[in-house]
Amino acid sequence: MTTAAPSQTIAEELLGIMRRIPEQRLDELAELIMASRRLFVAGAGRSGLMMRAFAMRLVHLGFETYVVGETVTPALEAGDLLILGSGSGETRSLVSIAEKASSLQAAIALITVAPDSSLRRLAQLAVPIPAAVKTEATDATVQPMGSLFEQSLLIVLDAVVLKMMRRQGIEATAMMNRHANLE
Repeated sequence: MTTAAPSQTIAEELLGIMRRIPEQRLDELAELIMASRRLFVAGAGRSGLMMRAFAMRLVHLGFETYVVGETVTPALEAGDLLILGSGSGETRSLVSIAEKASSLQAAIALITVAPDSSLRRLAQLAVPIPAAVKTEATDATVQPMGSLFEQSLLIVLDAVVLKMMRRQGIEATAMMNRHANLE
């Protein structure tokens, strides 16, 4: 067990993960998002919370975006993009969703730890996050369960948002115009 402050240890772990993520995959995800008609995001548990945060930023960027499972989410169609966040790549509910999306000829992007997973086989694009899944015992992290993946997922998604902002010439102040105003 390390004696460094927990916040310092977490930051160091995250930096180590971020250095190992291929930047080209983030570029490819940004391009795929910008080329898609509508966006649908999904994840389970804490990963799902990170995906919901990403959906909010996509809306702030002006993309028509939905969270799978919400009552106002319309039918997915060909030309749409389903973006999944799953450490294991085997979450049964997400596999079912991806199979349905595939049958509807929608594109699928995945952010995952598991390069050989069921979800990876269904996805046209996968962004690898080299963290441990919550069921693995590892020396790679002092954090419990899937925390390192979930934190990395949020940072990766925020990096994709920044890439799209730069490519589209969008300033953060312009995004505020799309921020919720009934709070």
